[in-house]
Amino acid sequence: MIYQGRCHCGAVQFEVDAAEEVEVEDCNCSICRMTGFLHLIVPMRAFRLLTGADQLTVYRFNTGVAEHQFCKVCGIKPFYVPRSNPDGMDVNLRCLTTQPRTVKIVGFDGQNWEQHAADLAHKSS
Repeated sequence: MIYQGRCHCGAVQFEVDAAEEVEVEDCNCSICRMTGFLHLIVPMRAFRLLTGADQLTVYRFNTGVAEHQFCKVCGIKPFYVPRSNPDGMDVNLRCLTTQPRTVKIVGFDGQNWEQHAADLAHKSS
């Protein structure tokens, strides 16, 4: 399936290929807990930025590896390149305007990221 997504104001629009039934992570790390990001990690080839590349700004923290991309206009982070899957894209399920038929939400212990990051590696292959 091809899902459409966007930031709040619509300046950034994208599409992503994913199954009709998806599993997403609800992470308890500091940034995800504060923003309510639900992680749909896909291979980079399954993600296409349609508009708004010039409206994105990047935020890096801690190790500086993850590339958190925010809309400069509305401040929403619709996707980012995760440290766990630098060959993939992590899309916020909540930013999809079309939704998968079935969504399974699983907890992810991002507060202890180093011990659990390998559990996500298969998601971008």
